[in-house]
Amino acid sequence: MNKYKLAFSLAGIVLLLDQITKVWISKTIPLWEEKVIIPGFFNLVHILNKGAAFGFLNRADISWQTYFFIGASALAIVLIFHLLKTVERQDYYLFTGLGLILGGALGNLIDRIRIGKVIDFLDFYIKQYHWPAFNVADIAIFCGTMSLIISFYKRKKSASRFN
Repeated sequence: MNKYKLAFSLAGIVLLLDQITKVWISKTIPLWEEKVIIPGFFNLVHILNKGAAFGFLNRADISWQTYFFIGASALAIVLIFHLLKTVERQDYYLFTGLGLILGGALGNLIDRIRIGKVIDFLDFYIKQYHWPAFNVADIAIFCGTMSLIISFYKRKKSASRFN
């Protein structure tokens, strides 16, 4: 499959799913409330996160983080386009990872530009121990990162066979 088709198709699917789920949560669950799905394990919540993954820099006493993360997202998107343009080898894991990260970065960037924060809604926990809430874009970014790691590992492994 063409590297652009693969990456842009995945990015489009992720972006669409991310935005649809965020609109659905916004219309279904009032802000800062939760709906228990699996007691003691999983809730749907409606929260806004000014920071990054795991609540990093999600603080009310600072205001620059929105601009910082808009810039970081824009830089990541430019880097992804550059990699797609310059990498010649056919690497399914690389282009899958780039597509997933691109879709996730665009999904969260849209939120930051539109409302200055990211909508998070998936809340997993055991008793009082909660994993920070996240969204579809975050899942795609994580899976894309894992795909890139596999790509780099496979490339390093095949390169070491020839040395």
